[in-house]
Amino acid sequence: SRVRPSERRKGIATRMIAWDLRNVKTGYHPRPYDCKKENTGSAKSIMNNGGILENEIEKEDGTVMQRYWITL
Repeated sequence: SRVRPSERRKGIATRMIAWDLRNVKTGYHPRPYDCKKENTGSAKSIMNNGGILENEIEKEDGTVMQRYWITL
């Protein structure tokens, strides 16, 4: 999901991830979340919910993606 520009920096993405984690079926551990490296807002929202950076992968188009894992 995306947060519209006028609503950014209000903690909405952090709450969206927390809501998603509460609604995950029990027994599914851990859960991956990906974001573009330059998207520091998304990375911060993921880390605010316990995300741990696993790695960075460069896609064919040069975009660097970060993969985080959140243990429930």
